[in-house]
Amino acid sequence: MTLTLRDYLVPEAMNLGMDAENAEEVIRNISGKLLYAGFVRATFTNAVLAREKDIPTGLPLSGRYNAAIPHTEVEHVVKSGIGLATLARPVVFRNMVSPEETVEVQLVFVLALDQPKSQIEMLQEIAQVLQKPGVVNALMEAKNLYQVHAALRNKVAEKS
Repeated sequence: MTLTLRDYLVPEAMNLGMDAENAEEVIRNISGKLLYAGFVRATFTNAVLAREKDIPTGLPLSGRYNAAIPHTEVEHVVKSGIGLATLARPVVFRNMVSPEETVEVQLVFVLALDQPKSQIEMLQEIAQVLQKPGVVNALMEAKNLYQVHAALRNKVAEKS
């Protein structure tokens, strides 16, 4: 059985409606939660921040919200998990496709995956989710884990 995004979400590493000043604060918050929950090594946060400077992950979407998918190399991960932040107001990430541009982001998935192949597969699954404005809106409106799971369960039903 293939694990899905829902399976990888770490409830302790979610911050729904987070009020943050900048991208670094979001990454530090969610990475810290992943560390506390035992999913990543102490080196994870700084490795994600360093990678974000070199290879940004901000992604403009077609709907109301934009997303970012910060992550780093597998050696900083103890076991696979994904943290999630929905932001009360946008923070600036640099654009994944055009790094000289910025993107105002309100949905952030922090990936902590322990296999390179699983990183590629999960990035593809998240890309499918992000192509569906109804699912993105439902994630942004979610107030708890149950509502996040419901939004992700519905991703199959919604057409892009």
